[in-house]
Amino acid sequence: MSVTSRRRRFAAIAIASAAVLATTACGDDSSAESADPNAPVTLIVDVFGDQGFGYESLYEQYKKDHPNVTIQERGKGLGLGDYNTRLTQQITAGSGAGDIVALEEGTIVQFYAQADKFVNLADEGANDLKANYLPWKWEQGTTPDGKVLGLGTDVGSMAICYRTDLFKAANLPTDREEVGKLWPTWDAFIEQGVKFAAADPKNKFVDSATNFFNVVLSQTAGAGTGYTYYDKSNKLVLDTNPDVQTAFNLTTKMIDAKLSNNLQSFSNEWNAGFKNGTFATIACPAWMTGVIKGQAGDAAAGKWDVAKAPGNGGNWGGSFLGVPKSSKHQKAAAELAKYLTSAQSQIEVFKKLGNLPSQPAALNDPAVTAATNDYFSNAPIGKIFAAGATELKPVYLGPKNQAVRTAVENALRAVEQGQAADAAWKDALKNGAAAGK
Repeated sequence: MSVTSRRRRFAAIAIASAAVLATTACGDDSSAESADPNAPVTLIVDVFGDQGFGYESLYEQYKKDHPNVTIQERGKGLGLGDYNTRLTQQITAGSGAGDIVALEEGTIVQFYAQADKFVNLADEGANDLKANYLPWKWEQGTTPDGKVLGLGTDVGSMAICYRTDLFKAANLPTDREEVGKLWPTWDAFIEQGVKFAAADPKNKFVDSATNFFNVVLSQTAGAGTGYTYYDKSNKLVLDTNPDVQTAFNLTTKMIDAKLSNNLQSFSNEWNAGFKNGTFATIACPAWMTGVIKGQAGDAAAGKWDVAKAPGNGGNWGGSFLGVPKSSKHQKAAAELAKYLTSAQSQIEVFKKLGNLPSQPAALNDPAVTAATNDYFSNAPIGKIFAAGATELKPVYLGPKNQAVRTAVENALRAVEQGQAADAAWKDALKNGAAAGK
């Protein structure tokens, strides 16, 4: 079966699953939330990604503290795209979603227009937590008219993760401080990639064009316009934002240098690339460390390390937890969401998966700032990721950000397959404009 066929089949299964889930009530069979705070409650938490959100031990502790609560998690192993398709159908239908749902930063904005289908967490005391968060993270979880749609989980401070064994074989430095000095800019990063390619014709320098592009765009836009495909009035500016053009051009330059492994992020082939060690670097927000460990497995422990990314800072990724109004246990769900996103819970998730906290109290905790990661050659990940996190410059994402982003990513994948960069850019503009309407 071809890759495309497998993806279509998986998408069909995901959509079919959504139809089944839509007939399944959240929580138990009670018709309304019980007035008794000690009444038995079953809460369903919807997440995504092969590693999930790292909440397993937190669930166990919460159930010990709340013996009337049963927690069921769904979605672990489901890709973000299929998860969002399912969630969008469930929210639109008003049934089938979990009592708590994960909302990724690139898609939470699409639900601003459907805020009436989510619990305003401000009504459940969330505003008392506002000062606990990085200001921009709180703003991302809040609709323009002030409804608290989701409580922040993590942020995506950037670095470059690299294979020390492949660097050594290509006669490149392996010490993380020396590696970081190799690429003060993205152009310098590409130059090092050319050196790597000359020494290692078998493996590629970069996993994929799209991961490279998204990190460059996030950093460039954070230091530039402050937005990507939409300006802050929600006008589609794909064709006029110079930051998008800059990131696109840098990415096609990288592709033209034959540095990309031409893998689609989160595909089976991409996962296999980690296991087989077929690429040397990957753009690495904090949450990516958990993905790498999960996909590369124990055999690659100690072969990865973390170095400073080119340029200055930037943020890519991060999620939120929201409560749909379809939940029959809205208050109980809101309390669990607050617990899962608390500073201490964020620290525990960081320890397990590497997801960087979005609360300064957690970011400044020694458990984070002094953290090392033995899988990544004992890299001081707390120092690398957390040190500048409070200075991160967020990027505004518009209402159909994910759809436009997909159109641009498809254009870059076409360049990887041999299409001319100019023609691909025209396709990105055309298809992005259609997706962003």
